[in-house]
Amino acid sequence: MLTLSGITVRLGGRTIIDEASASLPPRGRIGLIGRNGAGKSTLVRVIAGMLEPDNGEVAMPRGARLGYIAQEAPAGEATPFETVLAADSERAALMAESETCGDAHRLAEIHERLIAIDAHSAPSRAARILNGLGFDEAAQHRPLDSFSGGWRMRVALASLLFSQPDLLLLDEPSNHLDLEAVLWLEDFLRSYPATIVLVSHERDFLNNVVDHILHLAQGKLTLYPGGYDQFERQRAERQAQIASARAKQQAERERLQDYVARNSARASTAKQAQSRAKALAKLQPIAELIDDPSLSFDFPSPDELRPPLITLDLASVGYGEEPVLSRLNLRLDPDDRIALLGRNGNGKTTLARLLAAQLSPMAGAMNASAKMRVGYFTQYQVEELDRGETPLQHMTVLMKGATPAAVRGQLGRFGFSGPKATTEVGKLSGGERARLALALITREAPHLLILDEPTNHLDVDAREALIQALNGYAGAVVIVSHDRHMLEMTADRLVLVDSGTAKEFDGTIDDYIAFVLAKEPQAARRDDGTRSVNKKDQRKAAADAREKGQALRKAAKTAEAELERLQKLRSAIDHAMFDPKGAEPALARLTMTDLMKRRAEIEAKIDDAEAAWLEASEALEAIVAA
Repeated sequence: MLTLSGITVRLGGRTIIDEASASLPPRGRIGLIGRNGAGKSTLVRVIAGMLEPDNGEVAMPRGARLGYIAQEAPAGEATPFETVLAADSERAALMAESETCGDAHRLAEIHERLIAIDAHSAPSRAARILNGLGFDEAAQHRPLDSFSGGWRMRVALASLLFSQPDLLLLDEPSNHLDLEAVLWLEDFLRSYPATIVLVSHERDFLNNVVDHILHLAQGKLTLYPGGYDQFERQRAERQAQIASARAKQQAERERLQDYVARNSARASTAKQAQSRAKALAKLQPIAELIDDPSLSFDFPSPDELRPPLITLDLASVGYGEEPVLSRLNLRLDPDDRIALLGRNGNGKTTLARLLAAQLSPMAGAMNASAKMRVGYFTQYQVEELDRGETPLQHMTVLMKGATPAAVRGQLGRFGFSGPKATTEVGKLSGGERARLALALITREAPHLLILDEPTNHLDVDAREALIQALNGYAGAVVIVSHDRHMLEMTADRLVLVDSGTAKEFDGTIDDYIAFVLAKEPQAARRDDGTRSVNKKDQRKAAADAREKGQALRKAAKTAEAELERLQKLRSAIDHAMFDPKGAEPALARLTMTDLMKRRAEIEAKIDDAEAAWLEASEALEAIVAA
């Protein structure tokens, strides 16, 4: 059992963790969650022994081996395969000793120990882990220096998993992984035979892996049984209880204050008033649940463009003279929501850069609306922000000629109002920097948003806020993400980038996961295990539902626009009725009778538009719920 007792950590004069305590069950799979900046990574470093707490202690069973990924990715001429094998230091030492040992008795002990730790199966186990994390046979034997930092961090993760520690500490392990590797890691961790403490902001990942949630908030720890969805339900119940307790306490406070005010001056009741005043002073306030007002995403709506925004006709794209993707046929309309699927390295980012006009087609044709504006988000933009400048300075540079109010207004859409707008970027959290990058790329109200892994620095609550903002955004969206919940909630079309091209994937995210894992969707089987639904029919039904959803979304949008137009016209008629001199010329010429008649006609049309909007919205909600 891992026990945390009264852990307190202060950094830069600020208390990050405040007398936090928790007892974690043996062999438990614990999801450590909390808002950005709550101190999750700090707590993991304390557990790993890399940071000494100001107070408190961490206790674990004697002799337990602890595994934690170092911040620096491995490098050098060694291959991923060699690096992973070397992670089992005992095996590596015994194998080296067996090569030079001349003592027959000692050599027998070495071989006996190698058999006990199953050393001879290690190469196949190392290869299996590397393959699961995306390294094919050839990649496993290339030098580490030939890989990017993200891929070398995968090697670090593979080494940690291979070493099989008794306590496995994982801090956002999916950040450098694609969806396929995340699915493999889920399966691996579900069967891991020891204790896991996992920091993650991915709802599905947590639901599929952990059996307890350890919530860090306001410096305190609370342990909840179950996955993330169970935690959300329990937290909602707890919030309701706290709100009820606060309301009761406030009523009691007001009752005591009223009694003291009415009875302090009277001799006969002075003592009772004094007693109640003491009770009032001892009434400890119940901690109010914190709702972060800066958790804000609000994408400005673009002006309308006629479809299509972009068409690709047998296009090829790549770098230098070598195409990465060929035979691309794709149409993108103003209300599309497209998710790009496929392993890292297959060309998702290359396709995104083509759609953003950062790359030109090498062959074939690409046609794009001349008036189209594109907002393209990548992790590089977050990393390249000037840490010495403020959000206000960044936005002012990009919005040249705009008024200070307009600049601050765009920042305010993303939660950078007041002091936050003038805080140096270096002092912002990773999630805040990601929000700033989104604010910068949407300053001109783009018709197309291309988001390449937008959630890496966002906590669960921030991801939900981003999903809501995207669903309310009036333009088209192309998204690359390994967060299944994000894809399920935002994408209407799936495009698989694989085998040097990109094609529509006819199915749902669940179908794609089944495709990756070579399994059938659970919904396609009866309780007795026999097939009940034809998979092709199921995917066709999902595609039909998406198509119907797009039509309904367009109908709702059209009705909403008509409703807004009619309401403005009704307001203009009302103005003409009360102030004919200040009315629009066309309305000023009408008599009061004509104005009243016109207003009645507009009212009837408003009722029709509201009914059309409500009907489309309810039908759309029914499809989403299904």
